[in-house]
Amino acid sequence: MNPHSFRYLYTVPMITLGAILIAVGFNLFLIPHQLLSGGVSGISMMIGYITGGNIAWLYFILNLPLLLWGWFAIGRRFIMWSIYAVIVSTLLLEFIPIVKIADDIVLGAVFGGIMVGFGSGLTLRYGGSSGGFDIIASIITRKRDLPIGMIIFILNGAVIALLVAFTKNWDSALYSLVSIFSAGKVVDLIHVRHIKLTAFIVTTKTDELLAKLLSHPRGITIIKTRGAYSSADRDMLMTVRTKYELAELSKIVTTIDPRAFINIVETVGVIGDFTKPKD
Repeated sequence: MNPHSFRYLYTVPMITLGAILIAVGFNLFLIPHQLLSGGVSGISMMIGYITGGNIAWLYFILNLPLLLWGWFAIGRRFIMWSIYAVIVSTLLLEFIPIVKIADDIVLGAVFGGIMVGFGSGLTLRYGGSSGGFDIIASIITRKRDLPIGMIIFILNGAVIALLVAFTKNWDSALYSLVSIFSAGKVVDLIHVRHIKLTAFIVTTKTDELLAKLLSHPRGITIIKTRGAYSSADRDMLMTVRTKYELAELSKIVTTIDPRAFINIVETVGVIGDFTKPKD
């Protein structure tokens, strides 16, 4: 079986599970208490509460411009999986009934945040996102080595400010903040994007690989090597990537040079600029 086809066998169900958890968190814990999730979903909830609009379709429509931005700023594979996650989440939000599972608003906020964070973390870990601020945070973490969950939490402060401005309801805002914080912490437990890996790629197609890989904001070092058995000269490309970026890197390398040898080792730490040099 093709390795990429094999990867889809577990990527599809895991991202689908993530979308299910997000929809359950919304419809069974947050929406019944009129609490907000973070990011675009929180904005769609707020608009829905104020206008009576359909939250599921607001969530889908508001995600479209961010998905388009991500298509150009991040890469097609990530956005294709994100589109899949957003579509599945939208459909599930339509079909899962809105039922108040927890009468206590604190329990609704905490467990709603945990469910949404777990779902978002799964989609991020397996190469996609739940859309919204996940995409913005993913773009930021390509430039800065920061935990994605806390970036999302900071971005969500603006959503809470909007809620207070429109409703004057500080209780809902603070309970929503509990939900958003819970989600952010769970995302960081599951999503390991900031874990570093060093890839050593031995190849005969250096120029073709560099033309593709140097469009990414990570640096690459070329090391001249010679095979001990064949005595053939080869180039070895060394690059440090995050664990999230490994699938995309592997796909690019194996597509351009199926005979390339790739050695992946976990990196304890990186000192210096983690992005591609500007000169």
